[in-house]
Amino acid sequence: MKQILGHVALVVRDYDEALAFFTRTLNFSLIEDTRWSEEKRWIVIAPPGAEGTTLVLARAATPDEESRIGNQTGGRVFLFLYTDDFWRDYHEMTEKKIKFVRGPSEEPYGTVAVFEDLYGNLWDLLQPKAGFRG
Repeated sequence: MKQILGHVALVVRDYDEALAFFTRTLNFSLIEDTRWSEEKRWIVIAPPGAEGTTLVLARAATPDEESRIGNQTGGRVFLFLYTDDFWRDYHEMTEKKIKFVRGPSEEPYGTVAVFEDLYGNLWDLLQPKAGFRG
């Protein structure tokens, strides 16, 4: 049996502001942007060079969903952005005014720092060490 995690939904306030942040600030690629109705779009993005799981930008449609924007995991790191060059990406992100809430550190599994997206969700920027299977 083989299964794959296809997409992860990220609840956002506004499609266009989220799309601009991820494509312009984090250099994600737009995979698909399909309008299903006046209120609903199917927007799929992925980090540069990514293979596999993608991110779906899902605009909050109810007050309960709106309450989750920026805190989908109760304040824990939510998403893990792997990189092949931590310092390249860290410097580029700091130049673009990405807010890092925990600075770079060397851990047994790799070089990591924690940053916030435009809504406050926490992400790891991580360059795994060779052999890390996380």
